[in-house]
Amino acid sequence: MATAPDAGQLIALLLKLINAKKTIEIGVFTGYSLLLTGLSIPEDGKITAIDLNRDTYEMGLPVIKKAGVEHKINFIQSPALSALDELLDDNRGSFDFAFVDADKVSYQKYHERLLQLVKVGGIIVYDNTLWFGTVAMPEESVSEAMKPNRHHIIEFNKFLAADTRFQISQVPLGDGITICRRI
Repeated sequence: MATAPDAGQLIALLLKLINAKKTIEIGVFTGYSLLLTGLSIPEDGKITAIDLNRDTYEMGLPVIKKAGVEHKINFIQSPALSALDELLDDNRGSFDFAFVDADKVSYQKYHERLLQLVKVGGIIVYDNTLWFGTVAMPEESVSEAMKPNRHHIIEFNKFLAADTRFQISQVPLGDGITICRRI
């Protein structure tokens, strides 16, 4: 349950290409992508990291500390939607980059808030947008356990494809990532 290493390499490259300094991450788990971001942004860069579970974040914290990037992280233990709503008060258009790997059902709600938080030219990356390849499978071939999130990911992918506020690219790395550049 971590970002695939090849997707992580691309994310690190994107962070460097856009000179990201202020980032946001929704869904931290043990912090692998958080670590990549911390290593990729400048020394005075900041990451707002949002997750419901502080325990899993603290599992990865020793590695983050050893890498010397803990000072860049502001961990917020909260449901993402309420944390994003609070950030909207003072941070509109101030984030360079966002990474989303959390509750798939809420991706579209996150997207609408991140649209307001990420500056024009900034990037939002969504993880798991191929949902184990099931988005391309016939319905009858998909296991019952995969169907609920599959449906949400298919609808989200359609939404992103029609969203003229972003330029997108869906990349088949890991479980699929979709890169959205705000225009």
